[in-house]
Amino acid sequence: MSIFRKKSIDKIVQDAAAGSSDGHSSSGLKKVLGVRDLTFMGIAAVVGAGIFSTIGTAAFHGGPGISLLFVITAITCGFSALCYAEFASRVPIAGSAYTYAYVTFGELIAWIIGWALILEYAIGNIVVAISWSGYFVNLLEGFHIHLPGWLSTNFETAQQGYQEAVQHLAAGGTRETFSKLARIGYDAINNAPMIGSWKVILNVPAFVIVVLITILVYRGITESKKTTNAMVIFKIIIIIFVIVLGSFYVDTSNWTPFMPNGFTGVLAGVSAVFYAYIGFDAISTTAEECKDPQRDLPKGMIYSLLICTVLYILIALVLTGMVNYSLLKVDDPLAFVFEKIGMHKIGYIISISAVVATTSVLLVFQLGQPRIWMSMSRDGLLPKKFSKVHSKFGTPSFATIITGVFVGVPSLFMSISRMTDLTSIGTLFAFVLVCFGVLVLPRLSPDVKKKSFQLPYINGQFIIPGIAAIFIYFGLDRISNAFAAIQTEGYQEFLYIIFVFVLIIVSILSFIRKYSVIPVVGAMCCMYLMIEIPPVSWLWFFVWMTIGLVFYSFYGRRKSLLAKEEGVS
Repeated sequence: MSIFRKKSIDKIVQDAAAGSSDGHSSSGLKKVLGVRDLTFMGIAAVVGAGIFSTIGTAAFHGGPGISLLFVITAITCGFSALCYAEFASRVPIAGSAYTYAYVTFGELIAWIIGWALILEYAIGNIVVAISWSGYFVNLLEGFHIHLPGWLSTNFETAQQGYQEAVQHLAAGGTRETFSKLARIGYDAINNAPMIGSWKVILNVPAFVIVVLITILVYRGITESKKTTNAMVIFKIIIIIFVIVLGSFYVDTSNWTPFMPNGFTGVLAGVSAVFYAYIGFDAISTTAEECKDPQRDLPKGMIYSLLICTVLYILIALVLTGMVNYSLLKVDDPLAFVFEKIGMHKIGYIISISAVVATTSVLLVFQLGQPRIWMSMSRDGLLPKKFSKVHSKFGTPSFATIITGVFVGVPSLFMSISRMTDLTSIGTLFAFVLVCFGVLVLPRLSPDVKKKSFQLPYINGQFIIPGIAAIFIYFGLDRISNAFAAIQTEGYQEFLYIIFVFVLIIVSILSFIRKYSVIPVVGAMCCMYLMIEIPPVSWLWFFVWMTIGLVFYSFYGRRKSLLAKEEGVS
């Protein structure tokens, strides 16, 4: 029995054309999505908490130079999106990077990437739900409606706010001058009801929005599509309005220095920025619900990438131009910059659009995860119940409910810290495997080639080794320091050394096998961004991977449909 057994692309395509899903069961999913819907879905997933929240932290570290980080991220995502597009065109079924890995690297790697995507979507959804709660509470306060602190946050955040409040009072401050965090934390700790010795502090708005979105996703893709499209149109109008209005208040002196903390400061925002870009994977999970996935998925991915990147760059320049970058470490940077110049009513409008934006992100993510579980279940790697499609609504019903529970319950208790890093690792890991996977796809027959999207081939025999040589030359100091400090500085420098080693191996293989430039550069860019993520997040990522491998060893390896075809009981 081989743990690297692969699925056949030809069989997948034949079964999909015949109305079967993946050759394992009747699909039952409704084909209603076109190019516009997929583009809007991509924008819905990408333009959310990143543009309304985490961009502030990234700007605080990198200054106006984070606009370059968006360019770098867009180029990296562009390479990955092109690779996704070819896969989506060649393998037009649900499952995203998990399915793509199954047909190129085999079952074990497919399981690993599927397990990573479960982490990516679950953690990402929790982060978005918590962010939504923060925006919603702000919006209510704009209408003089105040939720009790113990019903609108989690214990960890409340404790931080309470400590800040105590220090503020000790320094002679008053409750009237509390920050928002201090006010909510002080209220929560002092007024929370008790169950034994446990203070009941729950983020109820986060839980409620997950429940409502889960009901919407459960009821059907058509309803989800219409809701997503309406929300995307609204938030794009607001964002363009903010860019145009804000441009009149830009002081170009705020753009100097452009990179106050150097390029290292710019890269410190990698997780905050890249976290926003996992929408491409979410689009590809809906392949079976596309009218023409081979034509529409590639266009939807590329269009949404271009639109979102332009919006992010313009927002970054406007934000850092309106106020000094050092003031932007706040949860709501867009509202903050307008309040800073005395335009408080604009802040309310932005709060409304932030609620809409994060709702649309949550909707797309909640669509994506059940479809990955459904694909893994069809292949026998997860229990059969996960692949059940509702006879009336045409959605993966059980997987959708479990996704709601998986996200809703933790959102009551958990805080955002470190979560964006974990989401970014899962996303980048998927992108790396998809990019490398394109290199080992079988050749297309002439008939299929006419229908499918294909990456333009650029011979990397000399280009890739040349890029690697330039990178290593300019990084000689860091390589030397990494070897010198590996025993004292821990994982970060160790990861950098591994990256250099992989880069050398890939360069040699590119010279020998004449690999195409786009997928190789895409994979290596994603891998480099991965090593910039803090080591503690890597530790949790490896813990999650270990749990997944144990589950696969005891369940998926023997329950796999391909294993049964090999005669394994």
